[in-house]
Amino acid sequence: MYEKAIEEIRAKKPRMAICYDFDKTLSPDDMQAFTLIPSFGIDKDEFWKDSNKRATDNLMDNNLAWMYELIRYSKFKGKSLRREYFQEAGTHVPLYKGVDTWFDRMNKYADSKGIVLEHYIISSGLKEIIEGSKIASKFKRIYASSYMYDPDGIAVWATQAINYTNKTQYIFRIAKGIFEEYDERVNDSMPENQIYVPYENIVYVGDSATDIPCMRLVKSKGGYAIGVFDPQKDNRKKVYQLFNDGRINFYAPADYSARSSMSQYMKQIIDEITAREAIKTEQAVMNISASAYKMLTDTQKMIGLVPEKLPAREKKKLDEGLEELKGLIEGNID
Repeated sequence: MYEKAIEEIRAKKPRMAICYDFDKTLSPDDMQAFTLIPSFGIDKDEFWKDSNKRATDNLMDNNLAWMYELIRYSKFKGKSLRREYFQEAGTHVPLYKGVDTWFDRMNKYADSKGIVLEHYIISSGLKEIIEGSKIASKFKRIYASSYMYDPDGIAVWATQAINYTNKTQYIFRIAKGIFEEYDERVNDSMPENQIYVPYENIVYVGDSATDIPCMRLVKSKGGYAIGVFDPQKDNRKKVYQLFNDGRINFYAPADYSARSSMSQYMKQIIDEITAREAIKTEQAVMNISASAYKMLTDTQKMIGLVPEKLPAREKKKLDEGLEELKGLIEGNID
């Protein structure tokens, strides 16, 4: 019994998650700017100016504002906003160097360390565009702003508008394994042994101040936050400030190639998680005997406090239970 319990503990692979913003983290610009906004025949700066003004004038969430503007322009220009239209736009979204091979490389490295690695998107951008990108299949879940579609398949209203503050709920969803956006059980307390991904095994990768709530949450719970910046522009003001404010553990150019700083730092994080999980495994193994010994001695003390003898059937059952506990205890305890 003892050996079987140990075997079960050692056979369980630890799980780790990397959560990414998308715009200016995996891709050099806002995803709408590459093909979607230009397809309406308008300048992207003009679009964002109108969108931001609408948000200000109506005390409106910025993400709801740009989602509304897309619908407004589509009607004005006579272009139907279909899911396929967005996904087609996603096929043209450029990615930073090395992104297309990053996920398989990191998965392979984590697997070599006995770690199950999962990837997630948590973005204010449009889910349908990300789903059209060539890396969409690499993510276990894509959490991003999205539309509801009418019976004709045309976008009519927002189903999700993700901003910098409500991004944090998805960290809790990933940690607890409660993935559906409508599932309110994410607010329930969960025992440590039922956590899907330990918070200290979560990494958040982002580029700006809008990522601070997620960075702060993950880092405060023992996980890791990485700030990235455009390698071409090399403007490090944001990451310097994030690092000085204690928001991030690392900062690096948004270069995901094999020899990049990002790859180096992520492998170091995987190595640290591997070492920590190995310690937790050994502690769990030791806990088998230690906990069984405590239960045994506590039970024996309780038996000693019973003034009368137990009925034969109950005593037999109790003795069998005590023997079962002894079977989980390694070594001599006399």
